[in-house]
Amino acid sequence: MSTVGNSTNIFWHESPVGRVDRQKLLNQQGCIVWITGLSGSGKSTLACSLDRTLHSRGKLSYVLDGDNLRHGLNKNLGFTPEDRTENIRRVGEVAKLFADAGLICIASLISPYLKDRDACRALLPEHFIEVFLNMPLELCEGRDPKGLYKLARAGKIKGVLVIKIFKAKNV
Repeated sequence: MSTVGNSTNIFWHESPVGRVDRQKLLNQQGCIVWITGLSGSGKSTLACSLDRTLHSRGKLSYVLDGDNLRHGLNKNLGFTPEDRTENIRRVGEVAKLFADAGLICIASLISPYLKDRDACRALLPEHFIEVFLNMPLELCEGRDPKGLYKLARAGKIKGVLVIKIFKAKNV
């Protein structure tokens, strides 16, 4: 018997088809490519470009985009520090499952907290690649594809603390 979180009597059920079997079938090694950076830094653009390149080379990949995930899996979460942590935790768990299935999982999220990214890395340390798009705030704010910087500076939205967090060199 086991206790996981608030649940009890939970057991891990091993599949007779393992990670190595799936990787052999796909002729590739599953991994997580975690792309992080400020809003407007090009995370989604890079993720989609990488996905297209891998596909053209016959590799199976999938993009987990932060905004897209907030339409479904994470739609009940806001942007408080606690909600940001839970958002990243959930994405990390899904990315781990995708990598275990043999896919190249490309996670594209702001993910401002180092401790949250480290927790995701710990799920699959030997198959986790972190890419930080270190773009100047001025460039990101100039691009502002979602209008978040303009709204934040006008005081119309809260939770755009990533400006402070990333400027502090990844807390």
